[in-house]
Amino acid sequence: QVQLVESGGGLVQAGGSLRLSCAASRSIVSLNPMGWYRQAPGKQRELVADISRGGSTNYGDSVKGRFAISRDNAKNTVDLQMNSLKPEDTAVYYCAARAPAVVGTELYWGQGTQVTVSS
Repeated sequence: QVQLVESGGGLVQAGGSLRLSCAASRSIVSLNPMGWYRQAPGKQRELVADISRGGSTNYGDSVKGRFAISRDNAKNTVDLQMNSLKPEDTAVYYCAARAPAVVGTELYWGQGTQVTVSS
């Protein structure tokens, strides 16, 4: 098992920046991938970005060029740098990690952190 704890959410004006951090309760070396998802009111949860164990990244179309995901295997963290924020980025952001299981893999979620972008 792994526990994921997000931090760094808050209120920011449009055009501003925030950095989210996700701390894992154990080594993240085997977690593949790790990522961030978001869910706005009345909408489905969607992928924001994820990063493989080897460092390959994948971004949702709406955040490409504005957000950057990174992982630090020594600190057991995965961060999301969010720049040029827009009101439509307002959502609860969740950290996620896929870990090896007895059979296959298992997906773990954090509790989420609120990001609100004002216009």
